[in-house]
Amino acid sequence: MDDLSQISTFLEAQSAELGASQNTLLAYARDLKDLAGWLGSQNKSFAAATRDDIEQYLIACDADGLSNATRSRRLSATKQLFRFLFEEGLRDSNPAIEIKGPSKSKKLPSTLSSKEVEQLISAAANVGKSPNDRLRNLCLMELLYATGMRVSELVSLPIAATRGNPDMLLVLGKGGKERMVPLSGQAKDALNNWLDIRADIDEQNRQKKLPVSKFLFPSRGKLGHLTRHAFYLLIKDIAVKAGIMPRKVTPHVLRHAFATHLLENGADLRVIQTLLGHADVSTTEIYTHVLEERLKSLVLKHHPLAK
Repeated sequence: MDDLSQISTFLEAQSAELGASQNTLLAYARDLKDLAGWLGSQNKSFAAATRDDIEQYLIACDADGLSNATRSRRLSATKQLFRFLFEEGLRDSNPAIEIKGPSKSKKLPSTLSSKEVEQLISAAANVGKSPNDRLRNLCLMELLYATGMRVSELVSLPIAATRGNPDMLLVLGKGGKERMVPLSGQAKDALNNWLDIRADIDEQNRQKKLPVSKFLFPSRGKLGHLTRHAFYLLIKDIAVKAGIMPRKVTPHVLRHAFATHLLENGADLRVIQTLLGHADVSTTEIYTHVLEERLKSLVLKHHPLAK
């Protein structure tokens, strides 16, 4: 098989055996096609690549100015590909097995204050062409901040997960792993108002003998639900309405705000790990600066020698 065929076979295995999401598969495809293109420029292929070739590729990525995170992701995709090729007997060795990537940055992503989040949620109720759109947008923002879901998890949420006026939602996360996330009273109210509208829409579709969507936030697009890109653009409009610089606001920033605000108010780091769906607590530890700042504040406020 040529390199592109091997990438295709690898992606099929990732999807079938590990339940990799469409977003993950697209990322693997981009990274591995970039590797194949670089090897091709060196008159090499996956079949003939050596450890030195892969290390030279990573050096070239660094020279191109790619971030540590991007280079780490490309190395991860490379390692998984060559492990697959070795295990499937398509190579007699794994040249990537001992290669170490750049250290991961512990820099905390930007976040928002509680007041700014309140402004965004208030603004969401006034953004949209119709009353139905405005109720949907408010529900999206309330659920995102109340649960800390990834944007892909939110937009693809099945309506079945919300039946029965739940206090918690069952979310399907990365790698097909399920987790429960609680709902605040405010988020439940927004959800119930949107569900009433969704029930009316479903009934209208039944009367017209049209298919009823299985998604909480349906769309006429190919995926059948609101896309990440569409929500990204929507949240920028909401930021403008709220009087907040749009560059400060993304769906992922709301996820960081969820975690940061919980920690500021005393939540345990392990609880945050569970709610965010992080497989390893080391991923969640980027938020420990919040704990450090709170402890410092307590000492300065209460220790007699800090006066």
